[in-house]
Amino acid sequence: MSTTEYIEGIHKQFTYYKSLGDKTIEQIPEEKLFWQYNIDSNSIAILIKHLWGNMKSRWTDFLTTDGEKEWRHRDTEFDDDIKTKEELLNKWEDGWLCLFTALESIDKNNFNQPIYIRNIEHTITEAINRQLAHYSYHVGQIVFLGKMIVGEQWQSLSIPKGKSITYNEKRFSAPKHKAHYTDKLIDNDKN
Repeated sequence: MSTTEYIEGIHKQFTYYKSLGDKTIEQIPEEKLFWQYNIDSNSIAILIKHLWGNMKSRWTDFLTTDGEKEWRHRDTEFDDDIKTKEELLNKWEDGWLCLFTALESIDKNNFNQPIYIRNIEHTITEAINRQLAHYSYHVGQIVFLGKMIVGEQWQSLSIPKGKSITYNEKRFSAPKHKAHYTDKLIDNDKN
């Protein structure tokens, strides 16, 4: 696999997880974005604020500075101080923009340089895979909270219950081909 193919595939995976968050946020009334199960749990707003802080720290000057920036104050990412959906969405989009901009800076000429996170050396693939796992973990929490909040009106973000056979029939009716597994998922092809 070439550097370009790896980065394109990773970009699609991050885009997919962002789309899950986007589609969850769209289903939730504004005031419920700030709901916490209890005082020790995180709201969707807090999770997004933490993702934003992590993304800004990890991806700003990704190739040249440590991923844990001196200006990051991680503990405050869990403070419940975002007050509007607009402010929340601004952080959400800003974090993802920082990530996607950093991915665009990676090419075959810099792909083998080491990346540091808290002074621990990572290859670029290790650093990217670490963040992909971290973000998918928190997006999963956002989706789970969204399903709890929305209840029976929840619109499935994957293959709906009872639709696996129909979905597989459609997939297997096409000839074998090269594609990324997220291509149809991002385009809302859930049938």
